[in-house]
Amino acid sequence: MKRLIDRIGFVWYRQVNLISLFILIQTLFFVVLPGFSDWPSFRGNPQLTGVATSELPEELALLWTFRAEDIIESTAAVVDGTVYFGALDSYLYAVDAQTGELEWTFQAGGQIKASPSVQEGVLYFGDGEGVFHAVSIETRQPLWQFRTEGEIISSANFSGERLLFGSYDGFLYCLNWRDGTLVWKFETEGYVHGTPAIVGDSVIVTGCDSYLRVLAIADGTQTHQIPLGAYVGASAACLGNYVYVGTYGTEVLGIDVQTGEIQWRYRHPKRRFPFFASAAVTDERVIIGGRDKMVHALAPETGELQWTYTAKSRIESSAVIVGTRAFVGTTRGNFIALDVATGEPVWEFATGSAIVASPSVAGGNVYIGTEDGILYCFGEKR
Repeated sequence: MKRLIDRIGFVWYRQVNLISLFILIQTLFFVVLPGFSDWPSFRGNPQLTGVATSELPEELALLWTFRAEDIIESTAAVVDGTVYFGALDSYLYAVDAQTGELEWTFQAGGQIKASPSVQEGVLYFGDGEGVFHAVSIETRQPLWQFRTEGEIISSANFSGERLLFGSYDGFLYCLNWRDGTLVWKFETEGYVHGTPAIVGDSVIVTGCDSYLRVLAIADGTQTHQIPLGAYVGASAACLGNYVYVGTYGTEVLGIDVQTGEIQWRYRHPKRRFPFFASAAVTDERVIIGGRDKMVHALAPETGELQWTYTAKSRIESSAVIVGTRAFVGTTRGNFIALDVATGEPVWEFATGSAIVASPSVAGGNVYIGTEDGILYCFGEKR
């Protein structure tokens, strides 16, 4: 009888411990992992809204820096604890997100200004020689390449089996992302600098031909061609039926893609300078920096000005919204956090070198590269 009781006690003890372990795993999964949300591509999501899902601590401290061999214009992708970014030395770098230690590199044939995108264990990015690369993260070897006739600065976006990006040869390309075969390509009337946005079954692309185009992802058929009045280097940010983009014509536009109509135009009453950066968009605000040395916050439905923040130099870095703060870099080298409701600065760090790349937010940290080749990581002080 004693052995039976002891046996029952052992089974009960083991079950209790298994249940406790299961609860612990569930707790880690639902509590810890959301703080470690990835940033898989330029602007963070297929709609290019520039809004982070990962939170940041109230007080940010410099955790580490990593020096590349040349200028960093590429915005980092952060996936599964690794930061991926390109530099003008033609290398794609993979760096540990927590320590800043180099994990590996991949050399392309030309400068890498494009921001890499990560999809199911594969890195996708273009280079200055017009070659688009797919590199396995596991093996660190190329899976396939696709050659265009112009420099590639546009980053890749994805829809199902389709991969889309633009080239300076004037084409928007749609490939099968598994093997790199061409599905279709669409010829615009100028360079395609920005990253295409994905909304439902459509891809939205802006370019140096001064048009915003809406194409069917299935076959590349154009459904809308909207004249913007000036050429565009920025990527379009999409929220609901609206698309938001700044132009070299000193305007920010709010466009209804269902009707193909420009619903509003914003132009600062005094400072008339181009917009190169892409907008960050929520239901409450459109936040965009300009070459007028200002950050502008606009009402999404009307374009009405809510506030401006005046920096000391041009802003070509695209803002990222993290909770109640918007983070943006300047060509003077200041990395700034602004209160999204008021535009008041709440944090600032002087890097000492121009910032053209945009912030990436993942795992409770924010990452940004500079023109002196340094990647910075900020997070909670350890």
